[in-house]
Amino acid sequence: MATDTLKSDMGASSASAVRRILLDNGALTALVVLVAALSLLSGDFLTTQNLLNVGVQAAVTAILAFGVTFVIVSAGIDLSVGSVAALSATVLAWTATSQGVPVWLAVVLAVATGIACGLVNGALISYGRLPPFIATLAMLSIGRGLSLVISQGSPIAFPESVSALGDTIGGWLPVPVLMMIAMGVVTAVVLSRTYLGRSMYAIGGNEEAARLSGLRVKRQKLAIYALSGLFAAVAGIVLASRLVSAQPQAAQGYELDAIAAVVIGGASLAGGVGKASGTLIGALILAVLRNGLNLLSVSAFWQQVVIGVVIALAVLLDTLRRRAGGGSASSTASGSPGSGKKSAAKLALAAVCVAAVVGATSFLTSGSSDKGVKLGMSLSTLNNPFFVQMKEGAQAEAEAAGVDLTVTDAQNDASQQANQIQNFTGEGVASIIVNPVDSDAAGPAVRAAGKADIPVVAADRVVNKADATLVASDNIAGGRLAARTLAEKLGGKGEIVVLQGTAGASASRERGQGFAEGLKAYPGIKVVAKQPADFDRAKGLDVMTNLLQAHPQVTGVFAENDEMALGAVKALGGRAGASVAVVGFDGTPDGLKAVAAGTLHASVAQQPKELGKIAVQNAVKAAQGKGVAATVMVPVKVVTSKNVADFS
Repeated sequence: MATDTLKSDMGASSASAVRRILLDNGALTALVVLVAALSLLSGDFLTTQNLLNVGVQAAVTAILAFGVTFVIVSAGIDLSVGSVAALSATVLAWTATSQGVPVWLAVVLAVATGIACGLVNGALISYGRLPPFIATLAMLSIGRGLSLVISQGSPIAFPESVSALGDTIGGWLPVPVLMMIAMGVVTAVVLSRTYLGRSMYAIGGNEEAARLSGLRVKRQKLAIYALSGLFAAVAGIVLASRLVSAQPQAAQGYELDAIAAVVIGGASLAGGVGKASGTLIGALILAVLRNGLNLLSVSAFWQQVVIGVVIALAVLLDTLRRRAGGGSASSTASGSPGSGKKSAAKLALAAVCVAAVVGATSFLTSGSSDKGVKLGMSLSTLNNPFFVQMKEGAQAEAEAAGVDLTVTDAQNDASQQANQIQNFTGEGVASIIVNPVDSDAAGPAVRAAGKADIPVVAADRVVNKADATLVASDNIAGGRLAARTLAEKLGGKGEIVVLQGTAGASASRERGQGFAEGLKAYPGIKVVAKQPADFDRAKGLDVMTNLLQAHPQVTGVFAENDEMALGAVKALGGRAGASVAVVGFDGTPDGLKAVAAGTLHASVAQQPKELGKIAVQNAVKAAQGKGVAATVMVPVKVVTSKNVADFS
C-alpha cells in the first residue's frame, strides 16, 4: 500500500510539474512551435539574415516592453510609451539639427525627456491619486502633441552619429539587436538583483502589505515610471535611427504591442509576476508573426486577426496561470469602504482637468474665427511631407482669400476622420475639404454633410458613394508613367515588387491600377509580390526587408508613395540605385533628395501645394453657391536625376 501510495504521489507530482512547466513556459513553447511552422511553410524564413531581421523588427517593441514590464510587475499600466518614444526622438533631432546643440547633449536631453515624462506619470499616480490608465493615457496625448508642436508635423533629419544605432556592425550584426539584448540584461538585473526590483514584486503582489512592511511605495512608483520613460526614450532613439529621421507620429500603437509582449511573455496584469526573458519572448513572437505573415503574403487584415487571437490567448493563459497558483489577485479587486468617495474624487479631478483643457483651448483659439467664410479641412495624416505641403498650400490660399480655415489631422484613423467631418457639420461650416483616410469609410459622414447643405471637396482621394467635388492628381496616369519609367530603366525585363498604400484609399487603388495597365506593355517584367505598407516609411522598411528574404533577386520596386519608397531604399542599402531601381510617387522633398542622390531612380511628382490651393478655391466657390466642376485634375510629371533641379 505504501508503494502504491508513493507511486501515486510521484505520478501526481510529475503531472503537476509538467503542468506547471507548460504554464510557466507557454510563451517559449509557442515561439518554438511558431518558428517551426513558419520554417515549414516558407523556405526563406529560417535563414540567418531573416532571423536577424526579426530581431531588428522586434527591437523597438522589446525595449519598450522591458520598460513596461517594470510597471506591470508593480500592478500598473503605461499607455504613454509610444508617444514618449516619439517625443524623445523628436527632441534629439530638433535640438541637434535646428538648435545646434552638440549631439551628445541632445542625446542626454532626449533621455531626460523620457525620464521626465515617466516622473510626471509617477507623480500623477502616486501623489495625484490618478489611476495609472488615466495618467498614462493623458501623457500619451501630451507626448504626441508636443512632438508635433516641436516638429511642426514634419520629419526631422537625425544626426548621422546617432543614426549608427540603426546600422550594423561588420555589415551583418544589427546594432538594434545588440541594444535590445543590452536593455534586456539591464531589465533582468534590475528585477532580480536590486532593491527596486524586489519592491516592484512586493507592490504588485500586495501594495498595502508592502507599505505596512516599510516600503516607501510612492517613491518606488516614481522610480518605476521613470524607468519606463527611460526605456521609451531609448526605444524612440533606436527607431528614429533606423529611419534616419525623427517622425512625430512614429510609434503609434506601439504601446499596445509593448503591453501585449509583456503579457504574452507571462507577466500578470494583476501584478507580482513577470520577467525580462518572458518579455523578450513575447516581443519576438509578435515580430515572428508579422515577419512570417509578410513572407507568406498574407493579407494585412488577416495579420491583425492573427495577432489579436495570439494576444487573447496570452491573456487566457495568464488567467489559467493565476488559477493554477491559487492567486489572490482577485481579492485585491474587491471594493473597500470609502472606495466610492475616492472614485468620486478622481472623477471630479478628471472633470476639472478636462474643463481646464477646454478652457485653455478656447482661450488659445479665441479670435481665430473673425472672418466671414469658415472652412473645415480633414487630412488623413500630417505624418507625411506630401500632406504637410497640401496643408501649407491650402492655408496660404485661405489667407489670401480672407477665409477662416480649420485643419485637423485624422492620424490615419478613419473613425477619427468621420468624427471630424461630423464636428464640422455640427459647427455649420460653409464648406468641408476632406482628404479621406479610407474612400468608403468617409462616405457616410460626407453624405450627412450633404444633407445639411454643406458642400464637400475631396482632395487627392475620392469619396465613394457621396456627392463631392474631386480635386486630385491624375493617379492613374501617374501610375502608367511610373510603370514606363521603371520598365525602361530595367530594359523591359526583370522581377519587381510593389509596395501598396492604405487599403481602401482611392490614391492607392488608382496608382496601382495605372501601374498595372502600364506594365502590360512589358511582358518581360514580372511582379513577384505585392504587400501593403500603409504609405508609411517605417512599414515600407520592414515590409521590404521581409520581401527581400523571399525574393532576393528583385531588380525593381514600385512604391505608391515616396515615404514607402524611402523605406525600401533603406532596406536595400547599397543595392538601391545600383542593382535595384526604385520608383516612388509624390515628389516630396525627401524623395527629390533621394532622386538627386541616385538612390531613388524616379518619383512621379505631384503638386501638393497647388492641390491644396485649388481645393480651397473650389470650396470657397461651392460655399458661395457658384458652380464647380465634378473633377479637377492636377497634372503630374516624372522626376529623374536629369530634371530634379527644376523641382528642388
